[in-house]
Amino acid sequence: MDYITWRSIYTVLVFVVFVAIIWWAYSKSSKKRFDEAANSIFEEDELEQKANNTTKQESKNNE
Repeated sequence: MDYITWRSIYTVLVFVVFVAIIWWAYSKSSKKRFDEAANSIFEEDELEQKANNTTKQESKNNE
């Protein structure tokens, strides 16, 4: 096989991998994990705010 044949096989292989990644990213089974990961930053903010509020209340109670 010559260079052009190998290059054609490589192109088709890369295209198949690309389509597989797109299929995986948009599949229903991955959607739940991606949504949880996207919203995790907001959950961390809520936990931090609750911790700050608890600390403020404790300091007021100790005064």
